[in-house]
Amino acid sequence: MATANPTPITPPRVPLIDERTGLIDRAWYLFFYNLFTSTQDINDLRLAPVAQAYDQAIAAVEQQVGTLPSAAQLAELVKEVEALQLTPPPRGFKRSRYGSFYDTTTQTATAINTAKAITFNNTDLSRGVTIGSPTSRVTVDTEGVYNFQTSIQLDSTVATAEEFYLWFRLNGVDVTNSASQARVQGNNAEVFLALNYFFDLKAGDYVELMFSVSNLGVQLLASGAVAPHPGIPSIILTVANNIGGIES
Repeated sequence: MATANPTPITPPRVPLIDERTGLIDRAWYLFFYNLFTSTQDINDLRLAPVAQAYDQAIAAVEQQVGTLPSAAQLAELVKEVEALQLTPPPRGFKRSRYGSFYDTTTQTATAINTAKAITFNNTDLSRGVTIGSPTSRVTVDTEGVYNFQTSIQLDSTVATAEEFYLWFRLNGVDVTNSASQARVQGNNAEVFLALNYFFDLKAGDYVELMFSVSNLGVQLLASGAVAPHPGIPSIILTVANNIGGIES
């Protein structure tokens, strides 16, 4: 028969389950673990000098959970708790969704001071972020916070100073305070614009980039490759949902 090694009794006022973690309270865990490892037979716990400690433990546990675990259940409980302490529950990573798009055509307005959507005719990379119909719509298939980063090549074919405005639409509605303004002055004057914006999107939402001009001579210019540089798209757009990190 093994020699019992009594351990201090956890007062009944200490809950069996830790509300913060949902696991057995550390003090209770140590109590049960010491009782279990100090004897080869659970019946030894009924022998002096631990009988009083065992009876107190039974009363405290039954007050909280109704019944005391059997020896086999206690052994399994010890294994499960040890595993949880050594290996915390895994945290799931959010699914990566992204897209990279561009357009190889020069885009012009059809009327001055009138909103027009910017379109895309090429997809470089895509996973869950796609070009829809019409091709101005960038659609996501997963809820999350997305970063939209865009660059635009502007050109003017008139000598006067003219205005170019750029803003976002979400599901067909202009996004408040999302507009930017650029002034292009001089014939063959090129201006490069870059912009990024965060969106908190639901699955199925779509985003568009809109523009307007004060003169039809202001355009989004695309040009072919000329050594030593590659081709210049009229617009490049990258989208990614890597803002949220791991699931909470």
